Amino acid sequence: MMPALGDPSNPLRVAVVGAGPSGFYAAEALLKQKDLAVRVDLFERLPTPYGLVRGGVAPDHQKIKNVALVYEKIAGLPGFRFFGNVKLGQDLSAQDLAARYHQVVYAVGNESDRKMGIPGENLAGSHSATEFVGWYNAHPDFRDRHFDLSCESAVIVGLGNVAMDVARILAQDPQNLRSTDIAGCALDALMKSRIKTIYLLGRRGPAEAAYSPQEIRDLGELASADLVVKPEEAAVAEASRPLLADPEARKNADYALEKSRAGDGAKPKKIRLRFCVSPVEVVGEGGRVKAVKVEKNRLVPDGRGGAKLENTGQFETLPAGLVLRAIGYRGVPIPGVPFDEKAGKTPNAEGRVLDAQGKTIVGHYAVGWTKRGPSGLIGTNRADSAATVNLMLADAKAGQALKPEQDAEAVGDFLRQKGARPVSFADWKALDAIEKERGKALGKIREKFSSAQEMLSALEAKACR
Repeated sequence: MMPALGDPSNPLRVAVVGAGPSGFYAAEALLKQKDLAVRVDLFERLPTPYGLVRGGVAPDHQKIKNVALVYEKIAGLPGFRFFGNVKLGQDLSAQDLAARYHQVVYAVGNESDRKMGIPGENLAGSHSATEFVGWYNAHPDFRDRHFDLSCESAVIVGLGNVAMDVARILAQDPQNLRSTDIAGCALDALMKSRIKTIYLLGRRGPAEAAYSPQEIRDLGELASADLVVKPEEAAVAEASRPLLADPEARKNADYALEKSRAGDGAKPKKIRLRFCVSPVEVVGEGGRVKAVKVEKNRLVPDGRGGAKLENTGQFETLPAGLVLRAIGYRGVPIPGVPFDEKAGKTPNAEGRVLDAQGKTIVGHYAVGWTKRGPSGLIGTNRADSAATVNLMLADAKAGQALKPEQDAEAVGDFLRQKGARPVSFADWKALDAIEKERGKALGKIREKFSSAQEMLSALEAKACR
């Protein structure tokens, strides 16, 4: 008789695809189960783990990156294996995983971005914040991007924390970034930057702003730039006042009002925080961005106790040689995995993946942004992943699991036979040490490798010593 699933002689085998926060938290929730034998293999398309903690958190926010120490401890739990440099849909398929594991968890995040859908959006000099953030963080996907910082004005569309990061990187003295893990090419470009004015555009008012109170204060306390708010735009519309019951919304509104009273200031750079304006066109000249045309909005009662946007027909043109849209991330389809094109994520019911007919696909799950879309902070993913794991365990107990016919233990051999070069967690730790050593020579925290080939070559060189 076959031992029960989760017995030491028949452990629950789970594949987690994506080594960002949600993937690690899913592994943690699984491996810390008492009286249940679990084996977790974590797959990541890059040779490096940690997802947006490595490739998305701004280089001047090193304390946030320290959460990687938690993930390192998770990687040390019995039953954990890491397979970096392995891309689902290329090096192995969803079918390959279903043939080897009882359950598969998708934690691939949102690798793309949302579009504004306005004329001129594709002009040279108009980019997504995703690209810019990846570029200054030495993410391999964006190492070849070029951003022209020779202009005097830039426009950032969106008022979330990503927009705050991008504005801060552009506005602060680049000397303050020298000792961080910023990409060398980005630091060089920022040192030569001529940008003096940065417009931050939000469609709604200060009570609706998506940034956190601390993020906007970080901008307002820069030594190199003044945060400037128009008094008439800092005022909270009557229809938005119920939002002020939320402490964060209240803090944001109060801070905008405080800054509106301070005037332009005397610092060399200006961050002009604009509320109730919507971009309607990116204006070009000679195929490049020259300006952004915006329409002013007003917030009026929506009849349900909230506020809705109403266009005013009043327009303004802001000079800009660089436009960065930060209006939200979006998932990308993976071969063999259901995808909701409209929502930009994996269709699921509380973490259980659904097929095109809305039926649960046994043994397949989603966590993090793959599950809920781009919302929440890094820590939000812990509870989110644990909730999905609870469903997984209930399903496994009820016999609702995949029935693998092949040995997951030999998945490394399978990958190598297919020509892949999987990177183990020990390999990553070796890379980690090499990057820190490279950084030490430059007076930095680390000097990142910005391509998979560079990483693999460094590992081979170290092995040959």
